[in-house]
This record gives sequence, structure tokens and C-alpha cells, in this order.
Amino acid sequence: MTPQVLQVTYTFHGSRADFERDFAPAAYDIARAHGLRWKIWLFDEAQSRGGGTYLFDDETSLRAFADGPVIAALRSHGSFSDITAQVFSVLDGPTEITRGPVPAAVGR
Repeated sequence: MTPQVLQVTYTFHGSRADFERDFAPAAYDIARAHGLRWKIWLFDEAQSRGGGTYLFDDETSLRAFADGPVIAALRSHGSFSDITAQVFSVLDGPTEITRGPVPAAVGR
């Protein structure tokens, strides 16, 4: 299994407080995603930009999440625009050297 990263970015039309009040509870649904190891939530209030970096066990789990209801709800909600979703494979060697939170045994 090769770990896969999903990076999602968007423009949010509201404040950070609005986001945390209205959307942070989705963390519980996201945490239950099959194959998700972790998500880091991102927000730049000055630019009204947000997003997340997700680490999945494998491409199958990542694709199921990316094509599922959480991302669909994000795309259809009026508070978000300029949504991008990019998929990356993890480079094990350099990530291990820089102490990335990916176990060395994964992907080998």
C-alpha cells in the first residue's frame, strides 16, 4: 500500500468563527472515512482561504472519499468557491528524513 495525500483548497465566504461554528463539526464525519489516517485543517482568514490535507492508506480509500458525500457537500454549499482537490503519492524516503507523520513501514 502506498499512502496517498488529498489536498483540498477553497475560498470561504465568511469568517473563521463562522467556519468553525458551522463546519468544524464535520470533523466527526470525516474522521470516520475508511482509510483516513489523519487530516490537517487549514485556514487563512486574511485571504478567506481554507482547506485540508488528508492522508489515506491507499488510492482506493482516497478516491472513495473524494467522490463521496463530504466533498460533494463542500462543492454544493454556497459558502465555498474556487474549490480544488489534488491527489499526491507520498515520497517515503524524504518524508521519513523530515519526520513526516507517515510510518516508514507504510508503502514498503
